[in-house]
Amino acid sequence: MAKQGYKVFDSDMHIMEPADLWQRFIAPEYKSIAPKGVTSDNVRDLRVEMPGMAATALGGIKHRGRNFERNQKLYADDSRRGWGAEVQLEAMDKEGLDMGVMFPSRGLMVLTQPDLDKGYARAIARAYNDWMYEFCQVSPGRMLGAGMISVYDIGHAVEEAHRVVEEYGFKAVFARANMVNGKPWHDPYYTPLWQALEKLNVPLGLHEATGSMSRQTGDHFKPNFGLQRIYGQPVEQMLAMGSFIGGGVFARHPKLRVAFLEANCSWAPWLVWRMDESWELEGDLYMPDLDRMPSEYFKRQAVISVEPDEYPVRHTIAEFGSDQLVCSTDYPHGDSRYPNAMDAMLKLPISDEDKRKILWDNCAKFYAVEAPVTAPA
Repeated sequence: MAKQGYKVFDSDMHIMEPADLWQRFIAPEYKSIAPKGVTSDNVRDLRVEMPGMAATALGGIKHRGRNFERNQKLYADDSRRGWGAEVQLEAMDKEGLDMGVMFPSRGLMVLTQPDLDKGYARAIARAYNDWMYEFCQVSPGRMLGAGMISVYDIGHAVEEAHRVVEEYGFKAVFARANMVNGKPWHDPYYTPLWQALEKLNVPLGLHEATGSMSRQTGDHFKPNFGLQRIYGQPVEQMLAMGSFIGGGVFARHPKLRVAFLEANCSWAPWLVWRMDESWELEGDLYMPDLDRMPSEYFKRQAVISVEPDEYPVRHTIAEFGSDQLVCSTDYPHGDSRYPNAMDAMLKLPISDEDKRKILWDNCAKFYAVEAPVTAPA
C-alpha cells in the first residue's frame, strides 16, 4: 500500500480500548477494583472509572463543541462494531497506512494517579499489554504494539519492558510525559529502565494528553479546556525533553531513543536553541554530564512528531533538517484530521524528500522495524 507513491508509517496511531478491557484481563486479585471504561451516547467517550476517583477526574470528554456532531457521524460505525482490530485495519486502509504503532486512548489516563498502589499499577499495565498483543495478532505485520509500563516501581517497569519485547515482540514502550510519581526523568531512579531499553534496543514513546490526575501544566487554566489542551501537551513535552537532554539522560545512555509524541514539533528549534545557549554560558556548572551541545543529543537520540496540518514545521526543518520528524494520524481522537490526515500531511509546504523521510524512513529507523525503504514518489 502507498499514499500517492509514499510508504506511510504512523508513529502513534491510537486504538479505542473496550470498556471492559481491565475487567477481563487484569490479575484475579484486582478484578473487583479494575478500571472500567465509561460508555454513553458519546461514541468516543474516553472516561475511565477507578476506585475512589470520579470518571471526570481522568480527563473525561464531556465537551460538545463544533466538532461533536461531526465525530458522532464519523466514528458511529466504528463504535457500533466495538472498535475492533478489523475496524482499525479499515481505518489504516482509508488513510493509506502501511504500518502503525498502536498507542492507547483510555489507557493514557489509568496510570496518572499520584501514589498509586505499585502492585495495582503493575497489574493495569500487564492487562493492557495482554489485550494489545491479542489485538495486534489480526495483522501483526501492520499493527505493532507499544507496551504500557508502570513507573511507580522501576523494577516493575523493567520487568514489563522485557516481557512485552521478548514475549510479545512489541516495538516500543510508552509512558505519559508528565511526572506521576514526583520524580523527573533525569532522576537516577530511572537508570535501570534506561539501561534495559538500551539493551533491548527499543525506544520510549513519551505521550501526553489533556487531563491527568497528577499535576499538569494545563491545570493552570481550568476549567477552560481549550487552554488546557493548547498548553498541556506541548509544555509537558518541553519539560520532559529538558530532562532527557539537559538533565543528562541522553549523555549517560547514548543508545536510548525517545519519541516526543502528539505535542507538535514547531517549538523544538526555540527550546533546543535555548538549551544550547545555556550550555555554552554555564553548562560546566549546571549540565556537567553533557560533553557536547544539547542540540547534538537531540539530533542523535530524539524524534518528535509533526501534526498533519502543522505548517510551521517548515521552520523546524530549516533549523534541524527532517531526520528527527515522524507523523501520526491521531485516529480515532476528536481533534484528528482522519480520514484525511495523510492528505493534509502531503499538502505541507515541504520537499518531497522531507515527506518521504517523515512518512516512512525516520519512523522505520526509530522503531527498528526494518532498514528504511524509500518509495518512489
